[in-house]
Amino acid sequence: MRIAIIGAGCSGLTAIKNLVEAGLTDIVCYEKNDQIGGNWVYTATPGHSSVNEATHIISSKAMSQLSDFPMPDDYPDYPSHRQILAYFQAYARHFQLDRYIRLNTTVLHAEKIVNERWRLHLDDGTQREFDYLLVANGHHSVPRHPDWKNCFTGKYLHAHDYKTSQGLEGKHILVVGAGNSGCDCAVESSRVAMRVDMSFRSPQYIIPKFIMGKPTDVFAAAIHWLPQGVQNWLQKISLRLQIGRYRDYALPEPDFSPTQAHPTINSALFDRIRHGKVHPRPAIASVTGQTIHFADGSTSEYDVIIAATGYKISFPFFDRAFLNWEETIEVPLFMRIFHPDHPSLFFIGLIQPQGCIWPLTDLQSRLLGQLLINKIKLPPNWRERAIAEAKYWQRQFIARPRHSIEVHYRPYMKQLLRILEPY
Repeated sequence: MRIAIIGAGCSGLTAIKNLVEAGLTDIVCYEKNDQIGGNWVYTATPGHSSVNEATHIISSKAMSQLSDFPMPDDYPDYPSHRQILAYFQAYARHFQLDRYIRLNTTVLHAEKIVNERWRLHLDDGTQREFDYLLVANGHHSVPRHPDWKNCFTGKYLHAHDYKTSQGLEGKHILVVGAGNSGCDCAVESSRVAMRVDMSFRSPQYIIPKFIMGKPTDVFAAAIHWLPQGVQNWLQKISLRLQIGRYRDYALPEPDFSPTQAHPTINSALFDRIRHGKVHPRPAIASVTGQTIHFADGSTSEYDVIIAATGYKISFPFFDRAFLNWEETIEVPLFMRIFHPDHPSLFFIGLIQPQGCIWPLTDLQSRLLGQLLINKIKLPPNWRERAIAEAKYWQRQFIARPRHSIEVHYRPYMKQLLRILEPY
């Protein structure tokens, strides 16, 4: 069987490795950039999906490394983006994955043809046909912009295009959004800006990177065996002891449990707020020129807005009439991998876990490899379950586009392992 993979980021690499281990070697992985690594290839070029200059991972080394390829002993608890890129480059060398990857090759169009096969149109003018198509192009490449974007006459940029604080010296800056990207942008720009404000549309759990001396995800893993209600209570108590109340920082208090929304992991923001370097503000009501009108009736003027307003799920190689999940809050995939209408199409890494994605994409890829060589089988009603699962996951989280592919880390891992048990 001939297998195509789109994307040689972390998800694509684990897919190649596990398929090859299953004995499937007629594989071509198309990567549009000049090297592997996806978002972890830092570049200052605007428009390129990459981390910013100061990025460190928000999951710990212990909970992020792959089971059969540990990170180097000298890596810190939270490695930098350069260390993560080096890790995956070493992973590719160790498992000899380069032979399956075509760099500098963009899939312009993917179309389904007869017998559940796929024809890929490439940017070099050629076409290739495959029996199976794996999509591993990530979900942080197409920014989601606020509807008032064009009303602002100062400098506007999405967090997608924030690479460094250079050029922000002495500016009045408003960061919109309090997710992980928003907090990073606020902290880093506050080191050089005249003033940084941060607009919160809704409450957000902002969690320090260490709890009781342990990385936050290591602490959470130690109590995962407890009932979920007890876990939620312990997490709230530990946060209260660690940081106090959110209102002590002029932040809105969450009125939901920590597991109902994607967490923001950041220790530095609390320090910057208490030192007067970052100033929380309420939601934006309207924008007029460079004047921002906030929901509490106050106004302020800004030189720069950094919109950390998330991303759309995008597949630029599919016709929109064929597949379009840009605005959905439910993604109907069985196990977040298998499409009920297209049994030869698979998605690897189209998840946003409350934990590190890489161990999960490794399991997804292992499951897929064993399925393709008939070592395991999907349940007979997997198509119906795809729809039910989408509704189930949607109920687990606050209904927002950012949660359309959210999963709870350990329950989802257990689901994957349950299907893999025969293997």
